[in-house]
Amino acid sequence: MSFADKTLTCRDCGVDFVFTSGEQEFYAQKGFTNEPTRCPSCRQQRKTLGGGRGYGDRNGYGRNDGYSAGRGVYSGERQMHSTTCASCGREARVPFVPRGDKPVYCSDCFQDQRRSSVRGR
Repeated sequence: MSFADKTLTCRDCGVDFVFTSGEQEFYAQKGFTNEPTRCPSCRQQRKTLGGGRGYGDRNGYGRNDGYSAGRGVYSGERQMHSTTCASCGREARVPFVPRGDKPVYCSDCFQDQRRSSVRGR
């Protein structure tokens, strides 16, 4: 398959940029089906700011808790959410939004669950 350079318009800054034949070949080898929608500088800026995966203001995995996209680097205070412990009924503070399809435990009950699952192996 032969590729030819294409001129595309950046969806963020509106500047035209070239999607080179080499880049197109790379995209094809990786199985990517969509052309880039941002110029190289806007793509780099999104990566630098932690929005490199395309989820709006959140980072790469739908998280918005101070961690950078997939890098495991903590960059701020973690947001905690209140829920009721599925075991003892006390308030549990957790670093994720409980979905309701799985039990959520307070710290003490979580440790008890962990210990009992290790013993059961």
